[in-house]
Amino acid sequence: MKKLMLGNEAVARGMYEAGCRVVSSYPGTPSTEITEYAATYDEIFCEWAPNEKVAAEVACGASMAGARSMCGMKHVGLNVAADPVYTASYTGVNAGMLLVVADDPGMHSSQNEQDSRHHAMASKTMMLEPSDSAECLAFTKLAYALSEQFDTPVMLRLTTRIAHSRSIVETGDRADDTLKDYVKNPGKNVMLPAMARERHVFVEQRMRDIAAWAETAEINRVEDNGGKVGVITAGDCYCYAREALGDQVSYLKLGCVYPLPEKLIRDFASRYETVYVIEELDDVIETFCRKIGVSVHGKDVFPLCGEFSQAIVREKILGNTLPSRQTDLNIPGRPPALCAGCPHRSLFYALKKLGVMVSGDIGCYTLGATAPLSMMDTCVCMGASVSMLHGHNKARPDSYKKSVAVIGDSTFIHSGITGLIDIAYNQGNSTVIVLDNSITGMTGHQQNPTTGYTIKGDPTSAVNLEALAHACGIRRVKVVDPYHVDETIAAIREELEHDEPSLIISRRPCVLLKKVKHNPPFRIDPDKCIGCKMCMKQGCPAISFKDKKSKIDFTQCVGCGVCIQLCKFGAIQASEEEKA
Repeated sequence: MKKLMLGNEAVARGMYEAGCRVVSSYPGTPSTEITEYAATYDEIFCEWAPNEKVAAEVACGASMAGARSMCGMKHVGLNVAADPVYTASYTGVNAGMLLVVADDPGMHSSQNEQDSRHHAMASKTMMLEPSDSAECLAFTKLAYALSEQFDTPVMLRLTTRIAHSRSIVETGDRADDTLKDYVKNPGKNVMLPAMARERHVFVEQRMRDIAAWAETAEINRVEDNGGKVGVITAGDCYCYAREALGDQVSYLKLGCVYPLPEKLIRDFASRYETVYVIEELDDVIETFCRKIGVSVHGKDVFPLCGEFSQAIVREKILGNTLPSRQTDLNIPGRPPALCAGCPHRSLFYALKKLGVMVSGDIGCYTLGATAPLSMMDTCVCMGASVSMLHGHNKARPDSYKKSVAVIGDSTFIHSGITGLIDIAYNQGNSTVIVLDNSITGMTGHQQNPTTGYTIKGDPTSAVNLEALAHACGIRRVKVVDPYHVDETIAAIREELEHDEPSLIISRRPCVLLKKVKHNPPFRIDPDKCIGCKMCMKQGCPAISFKDKKSKIDFTQCVGCGVCIQLCKFGAIQASEEEKA
């Protein structure tokens, strides 16, 4: 059956057809939908793990137990998973193990433009890279076969464009998913130094074997259109090049991007006067070509930073651009913003009133860094807010009364707990605020260990954040409702004054949750509004300013009531609907 599928959906379908039985992931754009689609197949056990390291270990354990498995993550998640992944390369697999990583050139939803091919090289793990949804499905199935053939985990690298674009795929039936026998084998699976030394020898030979396979693999193909120019490329860059250059050049399309096929590249390059390597982010293929003595143009022509496009490829190689599709419409920009009624907004407003330094983290609340709130001083990686606040206050012992960390509930579970333990254990004096909105928000409302529901929506145990904080050694734990601005300010001020660490839980569900009932929208009484703009200081997108008066957009307002607390003149009032 032919279907139109997202790249991520096609990966999930490929897992199903390959007989995958166990999936463990942590949500991260642009990889999230892979696990969400996989969870629609009853034959596959799926879970959201607390973080990518745990997810990779679950997948590794399932593979050793004889079940085909998968761990999905975005590129920065692979950093978190690197510890088990690098050693899993030594142990190899029993049943096939797939690691799907989605890179984000252009940083559409990420804090860096990391190129995950470096992880494949450093961990000596085979990596495939599809260029459309059909290849997402086919390469996923192939990856499981190769994983078992070469006794290795296999990485599947997507990019945002491949993960989130749609193309036609042809679906098939599910393969036999019988568990492979489990055989106790410490020499292979227990990486004590003596065993690991022998496995390293195996890994090096395995990479030579895979490289030999790559020389004739169908997923590495030559498209010879004659002419004097050849292009070596992979993934979405192949799509850009094909659309921009057509049959004016010849192509070596690489489906296996590590290890690279030396002889195939040499033979291809020898046919053309000029050879370009088109690859987003780092010069991985280009560097390999130069290493084996093949002269190519790469980053001397193409940029190191940002996402490519058909226009960029055409301009750099042919010297002209594609016809512009730009219209004459002057459309204003729409930067990302916290939603109307978002509980994080009022929390950041409270912090701004207190004038504190804010050690920030990854999530919806990172938008607290934008104007008019502008209340985030740092943001590095998941969980860093807690540890960095501890470092800040140890470096500047007098700063603990004017500094806090903010971290979401899911991010806190992911990697904030160990930072909190560090504060307690090493006698720190920091105030950490967990922004508990009852969901993993930024990536699209996934459950997490604090919500009490699994990925399939089944009830389960929920982490009690208050009890967890006490168990970590934090004696002072307080819960606030961020909609109550004055009470929130008072609670934060109180904890900052104490000479011991504390945890504040800012608890209010995300306004986009279906279970959250909104109040009727508020309205502005123009006779009472003096145009002071106090109501706009929190940056709510439902409030605008026109003709020297504030105005509330009833289509956006959820009736949270925060703005009423800011207006000193009673100009913000309940709607007629609420009065009735």
